Amino acid sequence: MKISIKYITLFLALFAIEVIIATYIHDNFIRPYLGDTIVIVLIYAFVMGFFYVGHTLSSKIKVAFYVLLFAFIIEGLQASSFIYKIGLGDQKWAQVILGTSFSWWDIVAYIAGFIAIVCAEWVINKKKLASH
Repeated sequence: MKISIKYITLFLALFAIEVIIATYIHDNFIRPYLGDTIVIVLIYAFVMGFFYVGHTLSSKIKVAFYVLLFAFIIEGLQASSFIYKIGLGDQKWAQVILGTSFSWWDIVAYIAGFIAIVCAEWVINKKKLASH
């Protein structure tokens, strides 16, 4: 375990944005799609903030892929009404964390988050290589 202030700061900033979106924005684009895109980056930043995975671009992409896979699993659980099967369907906190319904658009948003991570890490890696 190795703390990365850079990623923890990103996580906290994105968490604040997600709270603002969840609390104040009730539209048909930002909350459902941009929020789901951001949550992939948020989870990635959390993992990278607390766990050392190496400095290579491929290791970072691998973490991003596992975050994407995790999101797909959660979305699959939503498709199976998992939250209701475990008796948490009426709990607001569980609805927010686990979600309540499957959507192919959520899958698209998660993939967009993954692509954003890969692109950002690629640009950062390219700049680091250029400066050496």
